[in-house]
Amino acid sequence: MNKYDCLKIENQLCFPLYASAKEVVRQYKPFLDRVGLTYTQYITMMILWEAHDSDPSGSMNVKALGERLFLDSGTLTPLLKKLETKGLISRSRGSADERNVFVRATEEGMLLREQCLSVPQEVGNCIPLTPEESVTLYGLLYKILGSVSV
Repeated sequence: MNKYDCLKIENQLCFPLYASAKEVVRQYKPFLDRVGLTYTQYITMMILWEAHDSDPSGSMNVKALGERLFLDSGTLTPLLKKLETKGLISRSRGSADERNVFVRATEEGMLLREQCLSVPQEVGNCIPLTPEESVTLYGLLYKILGSVSV
């Protein structure tokens, strides 16, 4: 074994993770173009739709949103501004502490949810995994995510 084998790309777990993630996200593009969202905007809206289902106000702290998305504020703030400009979300400052910013899906943002219902299945049809393989991969990826922090 060569001492440089550890530097070969085929010996890196990070490379197939990176390349696969990039390619899976690319599969979303035609489906999300139809509804006018980028992938990052889509996953943000998914979390806000979940927040709406679990809390009558549908409001979520921006910091908690960033943690769920594994995004820092430098990436999240412009993303939220674009969604707000599109009329899909609203942002508001906390009444107890104005440093806290809360975000929620607007009525228009909630209506978009209906248009996105087919996206998971359409993308799933593009990925060559059995349902069992998908469950296994999902578990392994969340095991990795659970061991890292933002």
